[in-house]
Amino acid sequence: MTKGKLIAIIAGAVLLTAGAAGGGFWWWQRGHSTEAKAPPPPKPSTFRYVTLDKVIVMLRSQAGDPLAHYMAVDVVFKADDPVKEKAVKDQLPLLRSVTVMALSEFTLEKAGGLTIEQLTTEVNAAYKARYAADSIEQPFSEALISKLIIE
Repeated sequence: MTKGKLIAIIAGAVLLTAGAAGGGFWWWQRGHSTEAKAPPPPKPSTFRYVTLDKVIVMLRSQAGDPLAHYMAVDVVFKADDPVKEKAVKDQLPLLRSVTVMALSEFTLEKAGGLTIEQLTTEVNAAYKARYAADSIEQPFSEALISKLIIE
């Protein structure tokens, strides 16, 4: 073997070793990067929603007002799991009654002056008071008003 061939073989072995070391280092860095990794995708919502449609309430009238005024609302209850969803469905007649009692206290002027958030707060307070009076657990975390018509 000549001196030139020996140098070429040694140079090839050094380059091959350097390439393998560089590739190994790149592979190792890719798995141990200091960059922030992408957050895991958010879990799908575990909430269940139950709707109470078409609750119609006659608003109190002012003295001498010849016309009757009405409020129609759709309420959505946010339940945490399927068991509580079933409990909400079973209690829809009670929830309809509590909604009517809470909203029938309003006059046309007062109901028209409230925002959806304020009406939602009033209705949620009525539900909490009813469940506290009955000493039972409320099967939903909150109630949301999904539709409101005042006529």
